[in-house]
Amino acid sequence: MRHIKEPVALLQEVYRNSVKDLSPVDIITYIEILAESSPLLGDMNSTNLAKDILSNSTLTEFIKTVNNFVQKDTFIAWDKLSMNHRRTHLTKLMHAAEHTTLRISQNFQKTTQFDTNSSDIALKTFFFDSNHIKHTHPYMNVDGDYIRIFPKRKAAYDSYGNVAVAFLYYKSIGPLFSSSDKSVLEPQSDDHSEEEERVISSVISVSISSNPPTLYELEKITFTLSHIKATDKYRSQCAFWNYSPDTMNGSWSLEGCELIYSNETHTSCRCNHLTHFAILMSSGSSIGIKDYNILTRITQLGIIISLICLAICIFTFWFFSEIQSTRTTIHKNLCCNLFLAELVFLVGINTNTNKLFCSIIAGLLHYFFLAAFAWMCIEGIHLYLIVVGVIYNKGFLHKNFYIFGYLSPAVVVGFSASLGYRYYGTTKVCWLSTENNFIWSFIGPACLIILVNLLAFGFIIYKVFRHTAGLKPEVSCYENIRSCARGALALLFLLGTTWIFGVLHVVHASVVTAYLFTVSNAFQGMFIFLFLCILSRKNMPLMGQQALCSLYPLKNEAERELSFSDIVSHDIKKEREGGRERRERERERWGNIGD
Repeated sequence: MRHIKEPVALLQEVYRNSVKDLSPVDIITYIEILAESSPLLGDMNSTNLAKDILSNSTLTEFIKTVNNFVQKDTFIAWDKLSMNHRRTHLTKLMHAAEHTTLRISQNFQKTTQFDTNSSDIALKTFFFDSNHIKHTHPYMNVDGDYIRIFPKRKAAYDSYGNVAVAFLYYKSIGPLFSSSDKSVLEPQSDDHSEEEERVISSVISVSISSNPPTLYELEKITFTLSHIKATDKYRSQCAFWNYSPDTMNGSWSLEGCELIYSNETHTSCRCNHLTHFAILMSSGSSIGIKDYNILTRITQLGIIISLICLAICIFTFWFFSEIQSTRTTIHKNLCCNLFLAELVFLVGINTNTNKLFCSIIAGLLHYFFLAAFAWMCIEGIHLYLIVVGVIYNKGFLHKNFYIFGYLSPAVVVGFSASLGYRYYGTTKVCWLSTENNFIWSFIGPACLIILVNLLAFGFIIYKVFRHTAGLKPEVSCYENIRSCARGALALLFLLGTTWIFGVLHVVHASVVTAYLFTVSNAFQGMFIFLFLCILSRKNMPLMGQQALCSLYPLKNEAERELSFSDIVSHDIKKEREGGRERRERERERWGNIGD
């Protein structure tokens, strides 16, 4: 068979021999013949008119022949091969089909759009010159599955040349690419292991050849593929077959592809490169498509609301001199870092097609969220210092707060990046990878800060109860409990209770933990606005006088910011006083701290 030199005759011979029931050896042999014959099939020494006719007939015969190896009837033979051998020879077949159809398409002598199909494979090719580039939009549509390429726009084309584009659509070979050695003849179930790669769509490919090569440069590819089986139990992923032309070994990769939209029956994707594409069932995910889409909408809405609320907080803390204090300085910096983190998250979390840009986004998120945690820690430390009555210099303390609030996150991020920079940004989102437990470079410091602040908070609550309990009957038990409960709720959110749900979701992902974490994280800015601004007012009529936020609804700065020197002198004086004056001073001191 290898001695046949005429392209169409060779294909017809392979077709006749492969129509019968095939064995694994037959499949391997014929695929080798097709791969070796690719240069021969692309060479046509004929007149211009004859070349167009011969190209049409050769492409038709080639697709008919390849169909014999990818139709469902051949799955019995494919199933007898091991997973690795099956993937290798499928890759060799697709590689040969891609290069052969593209080489044949380059023989057209005029602008051409040609398509042909068989039961389980379809081909569509385009051939055009530089004069038709702006008016030609290569695409393929088969049974509702759609793919289209978008070239880079150019104001003008400096050189004359031509372009060939070839689309190939494999209807049924998805199960043959399973990463499991289970029989491909078994019906696919919804249950699968975390390590298994399962294709849930047809496989579609696109290849481009232009002369000169810079004439037609790709910008992006978009495609929509239907699922083999409608299900909302798992999320889908956009993937491409990443293989070596030398060894023909490959695996599915998500790099350079992003999901645009997905539901129970279809998935739409965008990629920035060429090759074979398919939809994979998301491995190890317990969140279905429906829940995933809902969570995405909640995240987008929550972050927008949070950004507005945080902007109001920052504006108030920054520009209203009546409420300036150490605590407002802390809250101002905390809100600034959360605002930047939420903004970067909203803009860049899904820009995973560019690895470098995605890594930068992940690094910025790592830094800003850690900085927010650092200022949360400073909040707890500041309240603790007030309670224990330590003397301090305000300027010196502020300087150290800024050093700790911004330098410590930079140290953590710098150290993490030096050890594992490649773990910044994943194929799914621009965040820290869970590979090698790298995510703990964020979770670890966050948990430590939460623990430190919870200890400080426990001490503060103990002190508040102990001191206010002695103020009866002037201060009722109800007022004590209400004041502490309000402060507790605000402080717990400031300490990052939100991220406790995040840790739970990392350790044991479920729909419940996903919703808890998403809602609390997305609306974190709104919660901070409520607790730091709205619920901090003791006197609601002061709202109009003190603008939007009034963390310290007292008469003047001296009453609002109780320094540690004041506390010490206050403690000395109160020992010399007694009765009602002593209780009044205690009530003023602890009342200021409670707010």
